[in-house]
Amino acid sequence: MDAVDFGDEPGAAWDFAGPDDAGRPGGALIGYRDIGGAGLDLRVAGTTAVTMVIGFGAGAVLVDDVFGRRTLDGFAAGLALSAMRVRSERAACIEIRLSPIQAYSLLGLPPIDLGCGAVALEDLWGPRVRVLREQLASAPAWGERFALTKSFLAQCDTPSRSPDPEVLEAWFRIESAHGRLRIGELARSLGWSHKRLGSRFESQIGLTPKRAAMLARFRYAADKLVAGSAADVAVECGYADQAHLCRDVSIFTNGTPRALTAHHLPAIARHRYRAWGEFFQYRAR
Repeated sequence: MDAVDFGDEPGAAWDFAGPDDAGRPGGALIGYRDIGGAGLDLRVAGTTAVTMVIGFGAGAVLVDDVFGRRTLDGFAAGLALSAMRVRSERAACIEIRLSPIQAYSLLGLPPIDLGCGAVALEDLWGPRVRVLREQLASAPAWGERFALTKSFLAQCDTPSRSPDPEVLEAWFRIESAHGRLRIGELARSLGWSHKRLGSRFESQIGLTPKRAAMLARFRYAADKLVAGSAADVAVECGYADQAHLCRDVSIFTNGTPRALTAHHLPAIARHRYRAWGEFFQYRAR
């Protein structure tokens, strides 16, 4: 299996590969290793993807989220509505992005069961994950690591588990509209009541339609904030005013629009931004 080698840059001390299109199942993958002791310190804002991190190096991952501070070898995080901090002294990871549609068939449980924070991969897949980590650690190259990960995910996938067609359509419309739509009108266009759409959508996606729309609009606005002023972004993204945008940024990042975009982006941030096309907060040690 081929991999795109990002390489590194002078003083960065990171080894990157990806993005790699894993197809179904498995979403998109990237890999990164700290080869110079730079250390990993990420503040991750809410996103419209389910994220999985599989660590295979000697350095465990320290996660700070709504559940407190925990040391994990890997985790899955659903459509969280609050910021999360991820640190590691010597990170070596494969990171996977799944739409909640993919996650529904792949994880063996509805995304809502992931809760609002990180869930240890052992709690999802048991001791099989330890075997995968050992294989990843002994693999000589990123291409082989991606192939091992893709094979593992294929064994976990249950294609018969799929959200209702109406839920699929609702999710696609929310994403394509960047959250700018009325949920009542969306429900009526699907032939469902507002209550039925809310219940089915939340159980299969992990958030209510209203919360999903709020998250989708924030993600769109966060990317726009990289190059635009908060006032202009608020208008473009359909917020009532700048204060409304600031409230959403505070909910998802525990910060302000200025803080969201003020950080210098080190090598790991630039490569992950390139891979996922989304803006996150990063700080390298």
